[in-house]
Amino acid sequence: MAYGFGGGFGGGNMQQLMRQAQKLQQQMQQARAELDAEEFTGSSGGGMVEATVLGNKTVKAVKIKQQVVDPDDVEMLEDLIISAINDAMAKIDIAEKERIPQIPGM
Repeated sequence: MAYGFGGGFGGGNMQQLMRQAQKLQQQMQQARAELDAEEFTGSSGGGMVEATVLGNKTVKAVKIKQQVVDPDDVEMLEDLIISAINDAMAKIDIAEKERIPQIPGM
């Protein structure tokens, strides 16, 4: 008794699924390439420290306002730099979730 599977694995349906998967993969690659090239800026200390990070999570630049540079408190400056970079990284994570197509079930 035939159950309408034509071709063993759905015939044309399997080809359609493969085309959809390839299209999704292309969309993901394009979105990833665009995101990788984009710049994200994070800040800390009320804008006293800014970090610019590319979407591929490469730190491009760090800007520090002179007022925050205290030779007697280098540790605070280090914390502000880390915080600014982490802020930029969080923005990248949000952009990834918004822009890169997700595969259902993954």
